[in-house]
Amino acid sequence: MATKVVMEALSPTMEEGRLVEWKKNEGDAVAVGDVLAEVETDKAVMELVARAGGTLLKQVVPAGTTVPVSELVALIGEPGEAVDNGKPAPSAPSKAAAPAEQATQPAPDRNQPVSMPPAPAAAANEASGATRPRPAAPTAPTAPQAPAPASAAAGGRLRASPLARRIAAERGIDLNAVSGSGPEGRIVLRDLEGAPVASRSAPARAGAPATSATTAAAPAAAVSPVPRFVVPQTDGAPFTDVPLTQLRKTIARRLAQSIGPIPTFYLTSEVDMERAWDAREALKSLGEGPKVSFNDIIIKAVATALRQHPACNAWWQDDGIRYWHEIHVSMAVAIEDGLITPVIRHADHKSLRQISAEARDLAGRARERRLAPDEYTGGTFSVSNLGMLDIDEFTAVINPPEAGILAVGRIVEKPVAHEGQVAVRRRLRLTMSCDHRVIDGATGAQFLRTLKAMLENPLALVW
Repeated sequence: MATKVVMEALSPTMEEGRLVEWKKNEGDAVAVGDVLAEVETDKAVMELVARAGGTLLKQVVPAGTTVPVSELVALIGEPGEAVDNGKPAPSAPSKAAAPAEQATQPAPDRNQPVSMPPAPAAAANEASGATRPRPAAPTAPTAPQAPAPASAAAGGRLRASPLARRIAAERGIDLNAVSGSGPEGRIVLRDLEGAPVASRSAPARAGAPATSATTAAAPAAAVSPVPRFVVPQTDGAPFTDVPLTQLRKTIARRLAQSIGPIPTFYLTSEVDMERAWDAREALKSLGEGPKVSFNDIIIKAVATALRQHPACNAWWQDDGIRYWHEIHVSMAVAIEDGLITPVIRHADHKSLRQISAEARDLAGRARERRLAPDEYTGGTFSVSNLGMLDIDEFTAVINPPEAGILAVGRIVEKPVAHEGQVAVRRRLRLTMSCDHRVIDGATGAQFLRTLKAMLENPLALVW
């Protein structure tokens, strides 16, 4: 009897998904773990994989359709098996046996309560590539009888996460020579450390152009550029109606949840950025590693200040307040049709260089809609920066269940009183939005004062 393929909850907050593209056609052979389709969730484009093997008998919904979670999207069964209007055809077995035979594709345990981020420590290792004990990458087999890597299933099929596949293609890594440490031997990002690199003279994969070392090492996109949304034009029509994307639906719902019930107040402070400017110029002159931005410096300063003011590193829960002992800073990234907040986990324990590299990687993949759910959930405090767009100051909307967000304006030269004289100094305005149910006025002011002191004395960040 055919197995039902349903729309899975591919992110913790997903209620429906838009089937972007089918990767398997009707009649194609399907193995467990094969990618059936790409699905646009509320935050990213994810892969819907097969949980059963056989033949794709029917695509129940066409590409471009939005489908609620748990709704039927396809049927997998034996070649030539009949289906009736998108449902398995009835068969002769007894009624008692029928429910067992009409099995639904088992869904992975992806859903966790929104208030609980999925395994922060594990997610940090996956996102940043942090090293942890794992099997060493195997060397090339010397005999035909040598065992295949753990990531290869029966028949030589490879198990690897979408992120690992993309990074491997960019770096020219042969996944067949990598052992996976993920579930069922699945290759994840951390497994690519120290993996053998394929020859640069050939394309990384069939149909893909060869990537030079310079291109592969370069970040996907800088943090500052913001993509433009292009409104579709229709000749002769006075307007154009554009259906809501899953991301825009989520943004609308979350903003309504935030602005309505959350009693928000705002604190603004102006920071002298002369020393921070000099520190950044000194780091640039070293010419090593990624180019550190002011946003990286602010994220590091925010994480360090939160360590001193844990009352601001909290979530509002309906029946209490959760004070986090770990610091995970969300950074707002503008993408073509909305906003997403990738998370730099354990930011207080990372160097400026690590934060800079991770921020660029996350921002680049966010714009490509290729973030995994655990890379944009579980933040404990947010930073939103519009300084690169010449905004002096603004108020940002809190991202629940977080209790605070920092809005960062541009650095501007202005005449100010300095050491008893009028001098032109580089100044920056910061505005903190606070959930008054969690953060009192004095509590937020003390945090902002500490943050200001750290930015005005950057050595405090390495003290």
